[in-house]
Amino acid sequence: MIRLEAVLDRDGVLVEYRAAGHAGAGPKGEDIVCAAVSALSAALVGSLQGREGVRVRADAPERGRLCVGLSYEGGARLFLEGAGAVLLEGLGSVAREHPECCKLTITRR
Repeated sequence: MIRLEAVLDRDGVLVEYRAAGHAGAGPKGEDIVCAAVSALSAALVGSLQGREGVRVRADAPERGRLCVGLSYEGGARLFLEGAGAVLLEGLGSVAREHPECCKLTITRR
């Protein structure tokens, strides 16, 4: 089971994202749930790194675990809001289609 946790600030902007576990939906290298979560996670981090006004703190301390902290200033809020919305829609879709392999929890601060 992959456990996904997203934290939104009071304005609904993504400020934390964590993924932990393994889906177990197929053999290593052929697991479509793991591939989807990995691709969405990598796209989020890749699209935000180096973006002016966005600070990304990403750590993958071990296989099957990712921790991302995000902060923003000024006009970068709008970009981060959009990137977070795309991530959560994608992860939500994966979790709805494969509830036995993936669970998404969204909280607000």
